[in-house]
Amino acid sequence: MTSVALLGAGLLGNAIARRFLDQGLSVRVWNRNPDRLAPLLEQGAAPITELEGAARDCDAVVTVLRDGPVTSKIVSSLGDLNNTTVIPMGTMGVSESRELAEQVLHQNGRYLEAPVLGSRPQALNGTLLVMAGGDVTEFEQQRGNLRHLCENPILVGPVGSGAATKIALNQLIASLTHSFSLSLRLIQQAGVPVETFMEILRPSALYAPTFDKKLQRMLDGNYGDPNFSTALLRKDLNLFLQETVAAGLQDKGLQGLADLLTAAENTPLDQQDYCALHELTGSS
Repeated sequence: MTSVALLGAGLLGNAIARRFLDQGLSVRVWNRNPDRLAPLLEQGAAPITELEGAARDCDAVVTVLRDGPVTSKIVSSLGDLNNTTVIPMGTMGVSESRELAEQVLHQNGRYLEAPVLGSRPQALNGTLLVMAGGDVTEFEQQRGNLRHLCENPILVGPVGSGAATKIALNQLIASLTHSFSLSLRLIQQAGVPVETFMEILRPSALYAPTFDKKLQRMLDGNYGDPNFSTALLRKDLNLFLQETVAAGLQDKGLQGLADLLTAAENTPLDQQDYCALHELTGSS
């Protein structure tokens, strides 16, 4: 039986662990707050009470942690990795992922970055989008584990390429949400019925499914029960901006959006669904 150690049982990590259990894998779980592990333990997961040595006898260590620095710290606590593959699925910067790969190598482990696009529902039914970065051989060895979460995991290139792809996609989440929110507010102020606007938008080349996904939430001001929070959106957009600086790209068009999202810091919007960004576009 395939054995996986999963570190980080937040919203996404919990769903990934549940999916692995549903697929018949042996799963050991750790979370900074162990109280969040109770539902997984009831489903058959085993708790990791001590990080040191937790990679022993595992086919893979999957991390679903907040960011690169946290992931590096937790992986360091594992000690000798005993040739186990570490698979970070959380979002981190390109340089952060490359540095983590070097760290894992020095800990006697192997590395395959595999950030995912999607949230709890997709994790639970195995329809996440997985964009892996690393060695071809390592990817093939871990393909079976990845396919529990995604029908067709894709190796996009060497270490760093998966991380770059993920933050590039998350930048689109921020930009699309912002642009749709602004358009929605303008047409409403101009007296255009929202459904008339959507009737024109939906068949056009400008339409993105996320517009309908978030439309009612924006209209109702209902941002509870998030799968992806405003705080995480801001964190990932800032990661993207850091990488554009390193790549020598022109990023002025996004700086204003980053500044706008900063206004949500230390407010209730921060822990709500990221489309709470709509509240920020309503004031000047």
